[in-house]
Amino acid sequence: MTTDPALEANVFARACTSRQVLQNATGRWGVLALAALGEGPHRFGELRRHVDGVSERMLSQTLQQLERDGLVHRRVETTIPPKVEYSLTPLGAQVAEHLRALIGLLESSMPEVLAAQTEYDRTHRP
Repeated sequence: MTTDPALEANVFARACTSRQVLQNATGRWGVLALAALGEGPHRFGELRRHVDGVSERMLSQTLQQLERDGLVHRRVETTIPPKVEYSLTPLGAQVAEHLRALIGLLESSMPEVLAAQTEYDRTHRP
């Protein structure tokens, strides 16, 4: 079976739908939500506390986008009050694994990053 070239994803093409999915997953809150959920399922409040600095509204929007993209699963328990738990789908787990590796690389490289920033600031002052 051959794939229609018009349907192939190409994030560099302006109209490609993969570009929005990439933005959802790699945006500021998407990365942090996916990485946190990579540690295991979280209820909304737990996730909000874990992702320090995100507003309730932004986290809700981010989770909705990631759920729509098939990266996050939302499970509602019909209790009073209702319990909502978020977890990663298999695709979300794959994405989160790569994001967590990137986060680890950046965190372990901070001395080098800080040195580069200091040097840049020193040589680019007006």
